[in-house]
Amino acid sequence: MKIGFIGLGNVGGKLSGSLLRNGVDITVHDLNADLVDGFVARGGKSARGPAELMRDCDAVITCLPSPAASDAVMQEMLPEIGPGKIWMEMSTTDEAEVKRLGAMVIDKGGAAVDCPVSGGCHRADTGNISIFAGCDRATFERILPLLTIMGRRVLHTGELGSASILKVVTNYLATANLVSCAEALTVSKAAGMDLNVAYEAIRISSGTSFVHETESQVILNGSRDISFTMDLVAKDIGLFQEVADRANVPLELSPLLIDIFKDGIDRFGPRELSPNIIRRLEEATGLDITAPGFPPEMTDDEPEEPGAEVHPKI
Repeated sequence: MKIGFIGLGNVGGKLSGSLLRNGVDITVHDLNADLVDGFVARGGKSARGPAELMRDCDAVITCLPSPAASDAVMQEMLPEIGPGKIWMEMSTTDEAEVKRLGAMVIDKGGAAVDCPVSGGCHRADTGNISIFAGCDRATFERILPLLTIMGRRVLHTGELGSASILKVVTNYLATANLVSCAEALTVSKAAGMDLNVAYEAIRISSGTSFVHETESQVILNGSRDISFTMDLVAKDIGLFQEVADRANVPLELSPLLIDIFKDGIDRFGPRELSPNIIRRLEEATGLDITAPGFPPEMTDDEPEEPGAEVHPKI
């Protein structure tokens, strides 16, 4: 199967790298020529644009920063879509939007999948990330060999759009975890606790989480670098709120998180690293929430392993 990949950013560059590293016939495109040149230097191929990729490849993967970017790419690819072609949307996007674009693909005889990832850029880099996939079962079976190269755990979530719902659900939870970790660390410091001890206390307790064990470390290092920015958090939790609004669920915490990140963006800028939401508390208290011994960025120290489908409990 010949694969096209559009979007070589923080996540897309790593996912496409896993495909290249494992011998997949892959051709890429990105508006940043330096990213494309770097990929070609590692043995990959490049295309002039989305239309050429869809024409020449069996499946095209998009991993883009916004629904608007995915729509623009789709308009270029659409004339080249026909029977046998697959569009795989790995961006974090809106359920309604991926269904709208997917319907265009299906109307042309192609297949559409929303297959976002979760687990952090460091796991995307090693092929150990988790992947959700929303599509019909027959299409899922066709793309599963690709998904198990890019990810360790692959979950078929149901029909097109279901994966995007669950992706924004998990990103909402990660955001809530991040804000609560920032508050917990700040209160610990204000109460006179040693932050190294506080980190370990949380890690070995019922209060721990994936976010604490990753993002709290780069918060305490001071780099705050998880390759994710405040504008992306705002987009993701905004998408979660839209899902809730469409389902008529009255939420209380979600609007508060939206306000917190709006304030963070107003203060520090949209491209500020998302863990620096703790700066709001550092400024309010005059405290420095850093400690020695923590890494500046997260790396995945687990060996790359072949992925497999995860089956829900019945």
